[in-house]
Amino acid sequence: IQPPIMRLLTTKKEREIKMSQLRPVSKTEKILFPIIIAVIIALLLPSAAPLIGCLMLGNLMKECGVVDRLSKTVQNELMNIVVIFLGITVGATATAEAFINVQTLSILVLGVLAFALGTAGGLLLAKFMNLFLPEGKKMNPLIGSAGVSAVPMAARVSQTVGQEANPSNFLLMHAMGPNVAGVVGSAVAAGILLSFLG
Repeated sequence: IQPPIMRLLTTKKEREIKMSQLRPVSKTEKILFPIIIAVIIALLLPSAAPLIGCLMLGNLMKECGVVDRLSKTVQNELMNIVVIFLGITVGATATAEAFINVQTLSILVLGVLAFALGTAGGLLLAKFMNLFLPEGKKMNPLIGSAGVSAVPMAARVSQTVGQEANPSNFLLMHAMGPNVAGVVGSAVAAGILLSFLG
């Protein structure tokens, strides 16, 4: 549902904006990032700490370069096993009576609506930020649509729509920033809901 919203809320000229090359990130920054994020979230929102901790542990294992075998296992074999078990358990409980009812369908509709509003909100916020940026430093509003937590598909959609407007446009790495921020934000929101409801 993202591309029609992206085309509706941006002009062709905005979609053609080329962004400057990102600065190189040092190994130290890559290692410190997951540690700092995990500590901050654990202190501010303990209920979200397990979720963010697992996400950041995966980043740390990949970036530290010390546990290559574990990192490859987590990215491939373990991920496949978890997805299979998750699919089997969800599939086994998704009977027609439990799945095709008003409550489940309304949750699906609300999810699509939230996705559409998140996409539109990100685009409009990026356009608003462009009002205050100098001409050569403007950002492509399409990266704002990647702020939803669908990693990495939302960033890929931004890249695809950007390349339709300008084939030499490469937005993927720029869009991954808001994409990862969307994941962290979703985990924090889940932690807040757990603390309210738990």
